[in-house]
Amino acid sequence: MTTGPQKPGSHQTVLDGLAAKGRLRALKDRRGLDFTSNDYLALAESDALRAAASEALARGVPLGAGGSRLLRGNHPEHEALEEEAASFFGHETALYFPTGFAANAALVATLPREGDLIVYDSLIHASVRAGLEPSRIAAIAAPHNDVNAMEAIIKGWRASSGKGCVWIAAETLYSMDGDVAPLADLVALAARHDAMLLLDEAHATGVYGDQGRGFAAAYEGAPNIISLHTCGKGLGAAGALALMPKLHRDFMVNRGRAFIYSTAPSPLMAAVVRAALKISAYADQERTQLMALVRHAGEGLKQLGLAVSGSQIQPVVLGEDRRALRLAEALQARGYDIRAIRPPTVPEGTARLRLALTRHVTAADLDMLFADLQAEMAKL
Repeated sequence: MTTGPQKPGSHQTVLDGLAAKGRLRALKDRRGLDFTSNDYLALAESDALRAAASEALARGVPLGAGGSRLLRGNHPEHEALEEEAASFFGHETALYFPTGFAANAALVATLPREGDLIVYDSLIHASVRAGLEPSRIAAIAAPHNDVNAMEAIIKGWRASSGKGCVWIAAETLYSMDGDVAPLADLVALAARHDAMLLLDEAHATGVYGDQGRGFAAAYEGAPNIISLHTCGKGLGAAGALALMPKLHRDFMVNRGRAFIYSTAPSPLMAAVVRAALKISAYADQERTQLMALVRHAGEGLKQLGLAVSGSQIQPVVLGEDRRALRLAEALQARGYDIRAIRPPTVPEGTARLRLALTRHVTAADLDMLFADLQAEMAKL
């Protein structure tokens, strides 16, 4: 028998528990040198994207869609973006979502069918896990970047009478560790088991590959590959593009609840993303500058005896939650926008600083950061 709404005190108990563990979150203003955003190419506040937005407004593109895509919310800018994105990334079709989280969750919750198996990397983004939560599909996590373990899971499932389709889910560049997936091995694994491969290119889009098309550019267009390219990180805009065969796009439009029942993304933002794709195609100089910062950061981290990821995402793993929080606060006081990342975002015992390298900073800024980081770590 229910006794009415949950008492407010129970919410406070949860918050108090988070605070006791050093995991209470709060919104903070943007202050200091940017070492935390995903605006890797510094496009979000660029004159080029401002001009694209102004031009779109001048020709009458609306800010809001006014409804879902299946009602009156479908706009020519959405369709133009999807057509251009499919061509740019080399896939048959694309579908534009308001966020990468919504896209990942919708893909995983919709496309696998009853009797299928989903094998996913243990460090995959929370958005994929969100799509799995209400699922009636068998889903098994494999150790991080362990293709052999994935294959063992698939073989074990088949041996126990699993007869459906296998879906393999991985990120190409992991958002908290900054390491790269063994893509060639994943593609080969999918081929051996006639499996579908879901690749999240969120942190690679705009930054890696020819014209910024991501790590999986060489594999795009294969009938068993679905890739996700977010537009709010390297591309500096907002939303996400799911690239997939037409069959799967049609299924998403008809069965993807998050797509069907959501107000369509802003047509104005779709126009800005179109411009961002064109900018990415000619942003080799910006990518070269960013990679120079990555190399410089790697040298500095080595001198401090810290692990180097080799990408624009550099974790400084500290272990204990409060230790990470204290170090982040000390660096913030010195003028750096650096945040502590704690469980459940990362596994227990791996609380860290996540240093995101963008074109908002210079090599001199990195040298100053590492000197201050060394000084503050000595105090812990």
